[in-house]
Amino acid sequence: MRSVFVFPAGERAETVALLDRHLKQQRHPWTLESNLWIDIDDEQTGCLFSDWDPGDVTVLDGAIGHHPMWAVQIDISGRVDGTAEVHQMVALLLERGGVAMDDYSEHPWTLQELQSGAVINGLRFFDFRASRELKREFGNF
Repeated sequence: MRSVFVFPAGERAETVALLDRHLKQQRHPWTLESNLWIDIDDEQTGCLFSDWDPGDVTVLDGAIGHHPMWAVQIDISGRVDGTAEVHQMVALLLERGGVAMDDYSEHPWTLQELQSGAVINGLRFFDFRASRELKREFGNF
């Protein structure tokens, strides 16, 4: 299972309403094509940041300008590529601003970077293939 965390601008209730509009008649979790499982996690009552490197949290806080208390967590089945679906869902969630972080880089990705195909430290957003190649070439970095 691979994960992406999205930190949308705006209020949590707005994000829940957005997910309800686009992924009708479901919640806890919302699903997209049975390949993505989408839910909201928070630091106070959930597990958000519990297994994050403190440096990654610091980078995220700097990118957002404050410490986020909640995020949309998207889990992607390992049975499928999932790239198109992840990009679609993250683009929807970041329409009004915010950033996303994936399992492969320490970079908080903006919608503009995601849509332009920006490459940061040799990786694009949710670039599991290039990450695997970099690990083969350089070992665990």
